[in-house]
Amino acid sequence: MTDLRDVHAEQRFEQGFVDSDGEVRIVFADYAIRGDTRVILHVEADPKLRGSGAAGKFMQALAEQARTDGFKLWPSCGYAKAWLDRHPQYRDVNAA
Repeated sequence: MTDLRDVHAEQRFEQGFVDSDGEVRIVFADYAIRGDTRVILHVEADPKLRGSGAAGKFMQALAEQARTDGFKLWPSCGYAKAWLDRHPQYRDVNAA
């Protein structure tokens, strides 16, 4: 697993995970900026990572980063909303 990165120029958070073949694959979230809030537009895992839990680990890293850096997450994406709803311990970063 690689560290979560904020690729500002593309308005995308991304993180790499090792798949079953030993290859690093990416999970990413496209976002829009509204003040101190990142609107999560879309979360996607590389197909080879699906079912591995990588997207959930990515969301946890993103929520932790939001907490550390002092920004909120507004889940516009269905997956991000469902994940944040299932994890009340991150209510403090959920702007929805």
